Amino acid sequence: MAEDSAHLPAEILLSKRVQEMVLNDEEPPAPYKCRQDAESEDDDDSLSASPIPIIDLSRLSSSQEPAQETEEELQKIKLALSSWGCFQAIGHGISGSFLDKVRQVTREFFAQPMDEKKKYAKAVLEFEGYGADPVPEEGQSLDWSDRLFLNVQPADQRNYKLWPSNPDSFREVLEEYTEEMKRVTELVSRAMAKSLNLDEDCFLRQFGERSQLQARFNYYSPCKRPDLVLGLKPHSDGSGYTILMQDEVGLQVLKNDKWFKVPKNPHALLILMADQMQIMTNGIFKSPVHRVLSNSERDRISVVVFYTPEVGKEIGPEDGLIDDKTPKLFKKVKDYADIHWGYYQRGMSALHAAQV
Repeated sequence: MAEDSAHLPAEILLSKRVQEMVLNDEEPPAPYKCRQDAESEDDDDSLSASPIPIIDLSRLSSSQEPAQETEEELQKIKLALSSWGCFQAIGHGISGSFLDKVRQVTREFFAQPMDEKKKYAKAVLEFEGYGADPVPEEGQSLDWSDRLFLNVQPADQRNYKLWPSNPDSFREVLEEYTEEMKRVTELVSRAMAKSLNLDEDCFLRQFGERSQLQARFNYYSPCKRPDLVLGLKPHSDGSGYTILMQDEVGLQVLKNDKWFKVPKNPHALLILMADQMQIMTNGIFKSPVHRVLSNSERDRISVVVFYTPEVGKEIGPEDGLIDDKTPKLFKKVKDYADIHWGYYQRGMSALHAAQV
């Protein structure tokens, strides 16, 4: 079976879920094999104390915090996003019990029989629904993962036919999580602006009144050859920024040509810059390349929310970040996420398309 599938085109392979291949004890077919290096799974104990910055958002939202401490936290944000392009957020105001509930309904959905999940299946060329990303261009590898992708904001863009009815609490939990994400994006967007000495609402205005939130529920099956495949290939995101919750270690961020793992912190949220924030900040904040490793022993889930400017909204570098000494690095662009996707399908970055 494995040898036969090795020669099938990606379109046919993507009609079968990775979970199905694992249940059938199949070897990863050729289009999934993308790793040519001899890297380990990053189990080095010396890396257990991750350098990924941690930011306490509660110090930014509390009126009782001393001004000096608030300013210190803002400067930590600026340093984190200009060097790492990400930070782990604690004190975000979402209870640990509710985050556990989000993880629980995610696991319950992927634990269902394949026939139940396929009720929400997408066609190979479609994006929203259950399945895998649309087929990349020839020569690009496939990800060792399954996902459920849903538009959640604006509310009138939701396709409830694709929202699972099992588990029966899924819809209620996702609607509540969407409200929490809206609050967090407002808090983080204002904090980022203040860290750069800009008007606190400037980024929110660029995202627009009908800014988009898309939720992606990822399931990474175990793989008996984790040295050959990746749960998610190296890339930067095309959104404004991304809010990610994981249950186990697996995500890695590239910095100075070295991969760093994002540690397990069940009740933290990873705030990850994407290309459009790099454009809005005129290159001050970085959109980091990241990837997801596979593991031979255990599965893994993550819940990712992409925060993206409203459709048709023009975005560009903030005027307050440009002067005679600091020229404009990026031009104004519309619907950059679509531009990014075209390049992503070819295994390429799209930022150069927005450069001056």
